[in-house]
Amino acid sequence: MRESRPLIGVTTYFEAARWGVWVREAALLPASYLRAVTRAGGVPVMLPPVGLDGLPSLVEGLDGIVFAGGVDVDPALYGAEPHGETSPAQPHRDRFEMALLRAVIDADLPFLAICRGMQALNVVRGGHLIQHLPDVVGHTRHAATPGKMGTHPVQISVSSAVGKILGDAAVVPTYHHQAVKRLGTGLVPVAWTDDQVVEAVELQGHRFGIGVQWHPEEGDDLRLFEALVGAAGTR
Repeated sequence: MRESRPLIGVTTYFEAARWGVWVREAALLPASYLRAVTRAGGVPVMLPPVGLDGLPSLVEGLDGIVFAGGVDVDPALYGAEPHGETSPAQPHRDRFEMALLRAVIDADLPFLAICRGMQALNVVRGGHLIQHLPDVVGHTRHAATPGKMGTHPVQISVSSAVGKILGDAAVVPTYHHQAVKRLGTGLVPVAWTDDQVVEAVELQGHRFGIGVQWHPEEGDDLRLFEALVGAAGTR
């Protein structure tokens, strides 16, 4: 009998895409997410932001989920007016991912929330976001060059789950202009940059509930994905 590998869902988004003679709306996701899940030992399953009726079956059928990065969460969801640098809202994606996050948390399903995913996690737990980091920290090092991933160091709490995976420090791929302002209920900050921006959170009481502000799928360090797949394999 062949050994089964954990099924890891990865959220996607609808955007216009070109192939051949066609320009059509498509469910998109950078291939780096799919490669990272595969290299870590999982089987990636793309999750388009469609209807909510199938969420219970979706959560039951998967072993873990990655909430991928992307456009900014709608500020209306945390009671704020949009900043001039905040990207236009995608209500269909916000609606789908917020509902999926709630279902995943209720089911104690292992998840890794990346960049926008961590921000969505914070909002769904009642937290608020900084809409444009340069206004607060006075620099653009978290997203230094438009369209190009940068890097920066993070300090990590060694007693946290992230610390046990990565150690007390790491240099990570980064590209974000928003961040946690007020933490949501049950979320614990476990990593920071030197300007005190929260770079990782963990959901208390969850079997494996981690959010990171950086993009581990864009680097060579697969340990967070391997840890997710390991947790998913014990479900």
